[in-house]
Amino acid sequence: MVFGGLQKNSLIDYPGKLSCVLFLSGCNFKCPYCHNPDLAVGCSPCNSSVEENQVFDFLDNRKAFLDGVVISGGEPTLQKDLVSLCEKIKLMNYPVKLDTNGSRPQVIRELLKVGLVDYIAMDIKTDPIGYPSLIKNNCEPKSIISSIRTIMEYSPAYEFRTTCVKPFVTPTIIENISQLISGANLFVLQQFNETEVLEPGFFKTRDSFYSNDELDHLKSIASPWVKECYVR
Repeated sequence: MVFGGLQKNSLIDYPGKLSCVLFLSGCNFKCPYCHNPDLAVGCSPCNSSVEENQVFDFLDNRKAFLDGVVISGGEPTLQKDLVSLCEKIKLMNYPVKLDTNGSRPQVIRELLKVGLVDYIAMDIKTDPIGYPSLIKNNCEPKSIISSIRTIMEYSPAYEFRTTCVKPFVTPTIIENISQLISGANLFVLQQFNETEVLEPGFFKTRDSFYSNDELDHLKSIASPWVKECYVR
């Protein structure tokens, strides 16, 4: 297990809970606007700043203080020991939230099948049919769609998130995503933050931002399709 970092306290990463966030290193996507560039690129085990025994010592010592554990990245489902990690955390009686890009539906399905995840937040980058051209050449749209369907059917609690950044998101794309997740519990539209991104040069000659009014318009497009939609 390659840990990329540990955030000891968070009031915003696990809805309704005071949590810690375990960051796992490495991602199979290289989104230009990624706000965790070091984790996206990945680090070698020898350079990892957090050891596994430190993580479990920390969790053991914080049982009276923390309400849950968030596993984020990078992309956690790439880690071959993710199931084992979740098992150990659950044995410590912590609820587990998983952040994922949805590219490995079989891993998500396995975790949900055995009850190792209590909440899933899946990032939907764009309309799934646009993933090969905008996100990753060999990304199969059907994998993204499969993850969406699995999460909606089997996850005890969940949310879908889309970072609103041009050209990955347009009003038409938001409508297409909203129809795809029709009936979902929660769809969160996230404001793009250009601070510390993976590819700063990508945005030098582009108008990538949505204004608050434009974000409200995107919300108005999505809201009829889902139970709750808000801008974060």
